[in-house]
Amino acid sequence: MTDTHPIPVTLLTGFLGAGKTTLLNRILQEPHGQRIAVIENEFGETGIDNELLFQAGEQIVEMNNGCICCTVRGDLLRILGDLAGRREAGEIRFDRVVIETTGLADPAPVAQTFFVEETIRDDYRLDAILTVVDAKHAPRQLDEHHEAQEQVGFADRILLSKTDLVDAAALAELEARLRAMNPRAPIQPVHFGQAPLRDILDIHGFDLDAILGIEPDFLNDLGHEHDDEVHAFVYRAERPFDAAKLLALMDLLISEFGVDLLRYKGILHIAGNPNKIVFQGVHGLLDESLGAPWREDEKRESVLVFIGRNLPREQIVATLKTCHAHG
Repeated sequence: MTDTHPIPVTLLTGFLGAGKTTLLNRILQEPHGQRIAVIENEFGETGIDNELLFQAGEQIVEMNNGCICCTVRGDLLRILGDLAGRREAGEIRFDRVVIETTGLADPAPVAQTFFVEETIRDDYRLDAILTVVDAKHAPRQLDEHHEAQEQVGFADRILLSKTDLVDAAALAELEARLRAMNPRAPIQPVHFGQAPLRDILDIHGFDLDAILGIEPDFLNDLGHEHDDEVHAFVYRAERPFDAAKLLALMDLLISEFGVDLLRYKGILHIAGNPNKIVFQGVHGLLDESLGAPWREDEKRESVLVFIGRNLPREQIVATLKTCHAHG
């Protein structure tokens, strides 16, 4: 076992029937040599394979393939704290945690846990939110259920299941729609849960020190518009920001639109600061860190991405333009 600290956590989400459980079972059966603590948050749905993972009456079971399952029946904070404490005491051994949410869940409360609780922040690192999308049924689900849209909006990586059940044109249209909703999440197919572990574990999608790569070009000329609640937009600027003005704006945005701000993330060029400032938030919770120094040969450019419900894009962009430093 590699005694990783903080412990990496993967949040697995997706609408009902998308294939989350299939993917999770696949991960657990891979010969990766790691012990995985699984936290289930299914609330009555058919969860991970009972025969594979746990026995009746036991909350935590160590499996032959090195997996540990912890079925959530209480508070997530208590469960995470208990797992970390028992791990430190040598009572149980695991290398990482995977949390599977219910198909009707908003991922925000789980993600926020890793922002606001100091003890959890010390012991755990939220690596990424993975969202499994059912290629066949997603168009209707996205039309009818805001939860499905929010799961896409929160994703650090989108895994498309059941792509063999749709034709190329329908798949291309769905991918364009997903990109318009979330420009920061790579999209890749996953067939019956088969995906390379390097693409779903330790991808640092939620790491404040990870460098963003946001390409907004695909937001143009989508060909077919959808009336989705969740939209994304990217703001780029070479002029440096005035730190105080930008902070005041973010406080204002959070106070007015915090409930509708699903994810926001960016790299900032701040006047007078030789380093990049990396920030991201979930709803009303904003965090930031000092990034790497700007290289001499590097274009200094701020890149911000906002993903949310019915955000006033023009108003936000206009206000951002007033936050740049003079001169």
